[in-house]
Amino acid sequence: MIKLVSELCLSSEVNLLVLSVIWFLLELVEERTNEMEGTSCIYKNPNQPIEARVKDLLSRMTLREKIGQMTQIDRSVARPSALRDLSIGSILSAGGGGPFEKALSSDWADMIDRFQKSALQSRLGIPLLYGTDAVHGNNNVYGATVFPHNVGLGAARDAELVRRIGVATALEVRACGAQFTFAPCVAVCRDPRWGRCYESYSEDTEIVRKMTPIVTGLQGQPAQGHPRDYPFVAGRNNVVACAKHFVGDGGTQKGINEGNTVASYGELERIHMAPYLDCISQGVCTVMASYSSWNGRNLHSDHFLITQVLKEKLGFKGFVISDSQALDRLSYPYGSNYRSCVLSAINAGIDMVMVPFRYEVFIADLTYLVESGEIPIARIDDAVERILRVKFVAGLFEYPLTDRSLLDTVGCKLHRELAREAVRKSLVLLKNGKDPNKPLLPLKRNAERILVAGTHADNLGYQCGGWTATWMGASGRITIGTTILEAIKAAVGENTELVYEQRPSAGTFASQDFSFAIVVVGEGPYAETMGDDSELVIPFHGTELISSVADRVPTLVILISGRPLVLEPCLLEKIDALVAAWLPGSEGEGISDVIFGDYEFQGRLPVTWFKKVEQLPMHTAGNYDPLFPFGFGLTSNNKNLSD
Repeated sequence: MIKLVSELCLSSEVNLLVLSVIWFLLELVEERTNEMEGTSCIYKNPNQPIEARVKDLLSRMTLREKIGQMTQIDRSVARPSALRDLSIGSILSAGGGGPFEKALSSDWADMIDRFQKSALQSRLGIPLLYGTDAVHGNNNVYGATVFPHNVGLGAARDAELVRRIGVATALEVRACGAQFTFAPCVAVCRDPRWGRCYESYSEDTEIVRKMTPIVTGLQGQPAQGHPRDYPFVAGRNNVVACAKHFVGDGGTQKGINEGNTVASYGELERIHMAPYLDCISQGVCTVMASYSSWNGRNLHSDHFLITQVLKEKLGFKGFVISDSQALDRLSYPYGSNYRSCVLSAINAGIDMVMVPFRYEVFIADLTYLVESGEIPIARIDDAVERILRVKFVAGLFEYPLTDRSLLDTVGCKLHRELAREAVRKSLVLLKNGKDPNKPLLPLKRNAERILVAGTHADNLGYQCGGWTATWMGASGRITIGTTILEAIKAAVGENTELVYEQRPSAGTFASQDFSFAIVVVGEGPYAETMGDDSELVIPFHGTELISSVADRVPTLVILISGRPLVLEPCLLEKIDALVAAWLPGSEGEGISDVIFGDYEFQGRLPVTWFKKVEQLPMHTAGNYDPLFPFGFGLTSNNKNLSD
């Protein structure tokens, strides 16, 4: 009709004024028709039930669009044309990669919104789900609050504290534009040689289960009567959470990352699977499969565990996501015979694949496998239904872009105070005084002269550990926070002289008389396989430094680590006090709060502290002869908290 009117406009016999009116009316009718067609799309109507929206949208999708939704790619390869034309379902920041170094939350929001706008231009306008490794706060973003790693939270044993950390983390994640965090890790670490030990709350299944309310903190509290196995996200201040790594990742032989967990099904269920039931009951939206194997069967291709157990027996109705490049690991050499890897993983029950780089190959191979009948279209539809269900639950269709009003929450005073509280509660006092009746702690803040030493006293990056600013973490002032040295300076009296030398010389002791020394040593940052360690000695010649200081001055040792490390008996005899501070994050004042007596020690060991690595693996069952037993922790008056 509009074309006909255009032709009439060329005729001088028709009044131009009349034609203008007709043209206006036709445009109005066309606009109204488009609006009506839009509202007739059930999936676009927020008042319709979620399952009806899922069914409607799925019915409109081509195979190409379905496979696109199953594909998660890295931000570095996310071209606008791919997002628009392939209907890519998700983007992630692999290894914590952001728009540029020390990018703020607003810079992340700008980047993510650009990606989202490209995705919304696709034929069906399905929004992206943007994922990030916010595993101890929104740790990839400069200036965000960095909370203690999970092992420290396990020492605190405070479920409500963990829930509040989830709430704060969700706000800071949404402020940067992301809606999906690959957390929490609910692994039960049975061997501290594992490079991901600090990502586990405990060697004890019940403590890990106690910490799962972080899911409710991240996603929000489901209403009474909400189906226990159905995904839930409360609103725009919450994020999609991910329970990982399913299942048994903390039980591998010798603590080898991506290794093999040897256990009966009963043991696997009782020790490693139990925390997933708690996460599912809180409406966790996603579960990530583990790189590891169970009795030689790789989890990413285990149909029994992923489909028959997780989806059918446990009733999980969210989606299962692979770990990064996990499909490449299903064959040897790495990355070979990729089509076969795709076949085994998708048929096993993987719904979304964290490709994350060579997505064209993944899409081509999965398309071939479906068209050839090797992967049933019903399996594809099941995967896409689950992905769409989570997107609708998360409200992405209604609110796909960043809520910039949340930017003020990033690194705010309230969140930093929460992180400081978490540090205080996570500290475990292992020794206090060579004579228990003459404790060194709490320290005298008005002492005449104090020596502070050690590689970790004034290093924010070491204090935060891995998964901070980058995948592996780094040394130095990598984000905004307070180092332990800065916290001590703020805590001591105005007349106290504070001497800081990372490695004090003999001359330092000869020329100065110290009331006491605080030596802060520990591990450098690491993540995953790079953190596997068969020796577990204190790095950076930490033992020698402790010994040289303790030979001369009453000494408090603060150990910064993601796990227990070797402490020789002769070293323990020399020092006056020992605090396990784990990886406390950005708020060093949580440590000074306790060592100077403003707060009491509350932390208890979440893992057994071994005597020698030859004893490992060693937990509460079996051959148990620890240096400090699981659950051990002292107060400043040497009361044993485990009694």
